[in-house]
Amino acid sequence: MRTVDTAKVRKAVEELCLKANFELRKDVLRALRTALGREKSARAKGILRSLIENARLAKAKRIAICQDTGMAVVWMEIGQGVRFTGGSLRRAINDGVKAAYKKGYLRKSVVGDCIIRRNTRTNTPAIIMTEIVDGDRVKIEVSPKGFGSENKSRIKMFKPTASLREIKDFIRDVVMQAGPDACPPLVLGIGVGGTFETAAVLAKKALLRPVGKHNLNKSLAALEKELFDEINALGIGPMALGGRTTVLGVNILDYPTHIAGFPVAVNVSCHATRSASRTI
Repeated sequence: MRTVDTAKVRKAVEELCLKANFELRKDVLRALRTALGREKSARAKGILRSLIENARLAKAKRIAICQDTGMAVVWMEIGQGVRFTGGSLRRAINDGVKAAYKKGYLRKSVVGDCIIRRNTRTNTPAIIMTEIVDGDRVKIEVSPKGFGSENKSRIKMFKPTASLREIKDFIRDVVMQAGPDACPPLVLGIGVGGTFETAAVLAKKALLRPVGKHNLNKSLAALEKELFDEINALGIGPMALGGRTTVLGVNILDYPTHIAGFPVAVNVSCHATRSASRTI
């Protein structure tokens, strides 16, 4: 049994919150540069250049990539051979988020009550997702999720007889309805299977996979490519002002489901798809 002090978790969460907000993921930046080379529209090229320059300045000056610094989603893969010491794990995670958002002058956007809407002024509580895995290590991944794109996410419970065309049309329609509000070019996380909530979690988790790295399942990898091509052919383009780049990537995760069900969730993420990870 390996012991891990929760103080290490707190420190890791703090550092990862700052890194995710200041440094655009390399895979997303690479996808923006690839899109720039593929674009024909002068307006679209100009927007993509601005996004790339924005990422450069944010990293160099240690300022937020986007003014919406999101609600912190903290993913933890906890080895079953780990025992935490030093106090509450949940408190350690939230203390790390609090420290980062204060230190980095990041916008605090969390309200403690959905009806009263009073800001907690700490950007906590975080959303904490845990998974028990083999081994004695702890992987922490922080994903600040902005709500311009989050609000455009959708889930649908299809009948098990639904065709692939119906599924693709639903995903395409989610993007069309999002329009400019989700700040394209987008990254789409798609969750298929499980139960209602499983599909939604899979969709959000799919955003953690590097853009351009396809599903190991050949049929799902083919579906990712088909959706990528079809959605970019819509011509919505960067900031919905036209062009060939509406999505930078389409990532699908699946899970077995009930014979009577076919849940599909789409978690929409903007051009500033952010995350940072560390294993301790």
